[in-house]
Amino acid sequence: MTAARCLFLPLLMLTVLVAGLGTGSTGLSPLRLAEAVHGGLTAQERIVLWDIRLPRLFLGLLVGGGLAVSGVLMQALFRNPLADPGVIGVSPGAALGAVIGILLGGAGQWVVMVAAFFGGWGAVALLTRIAQRGGQTDIARLLLAGVALSALVGAITGLLITMANDTQLRDLSYWSMGSLGGATRQKVALAVLTILPVMLLAPRLAAGLNALSLGETAAFHMGHRVERLKQTAILMTALATGSAVALAGGIGFVGVVVPHLVRLALGPDHRVVLPLSAILGGALVVLADVLARTLTAPAELPIGILTALVGTPVFLQILLRRPA
Repeated sequence: MTAARCLFLPLLMLTVLVAGLGTGSTGLSPLRLAEAVHGGLTAQERIVLWDIRLPRLFLGLLVGGGLAVSGVLMQALFRNPLADPGVIGVSPGAALGAVIGILLGGAGQWVVMVAAFFGGWGAVALLTRIAQRGGQTDIARLLLAGVALSALVGAITGLLITMANDTQLRDLSYWSMGSLGGATRQKVALAVLTILPVMLLAPRLAAGLNALSLGETAAFHMGHRVERLKQTAILMTALATGSAVALAGGIGFVGVVVPHLVRLALGPDHRVVLPLSAILGGALVVLADVLARTLTAPAELPIGILTALVGTPVFLQILLRRPA
């Protein structure tokens, strides 16, 4: 079993790399990828490889990894395997920002991404402020405020959507389901600056998160700065999820499903769950992107549809396995 687990990750990443770079409707097959090392590709194939598929691959790895790590942090913070980054308002806030950006500047422009990012951060800042009691972050209040704010933001988003024209409605619908179709080197660079640090630094919280699973009081007596831990987890989630939603739109269920699968396979130790969730989350989004652009080629499906088709049964399984 140990040997199989050791071989699984390299084989998974090799599969992801080959599928992400060698699958598509433009004719650049996995067999032709070897020619890239020797410069044997045509000019068109080089453009496809370096300007289209590589940015999509890296953006998918970073977005999926960021969402999965954010899910781990939120599930540890709320001590609930059903929690996801939307609990603290990042996703609804980013969606509202994107709607405003599309109505003001049109889809595919930087204004949409910037508006989505700051929409997510604004929601988190407001929730954190509401949840503060005596200098401490009240997790129960944070959860309840998150539910209320999500409903309010959803209502405002719906109101704004009624003001959109047909073109904007199509853009909003497609963005809300997520896609890597707009991946560029600039977006990858932004993801490297905002999401990658969270993926690399989150494992440093593992010991504190393990202690937090025993309760805040127990974690405090074990020597952990609980309030700082909670604030750091919230800020990391806001940064990673806000960036992921801004760069790729709404991709659901990754933050719920991936951490749960890792825990089922390897146990609840966050020293293992955090890094492996980052890897598996990135792989899942890249493979979903491969299916999204090949199942109905030359058309492209939104990634959110595929992750929902996989995530919903797993989510229901988590509910059914939980004790009453």
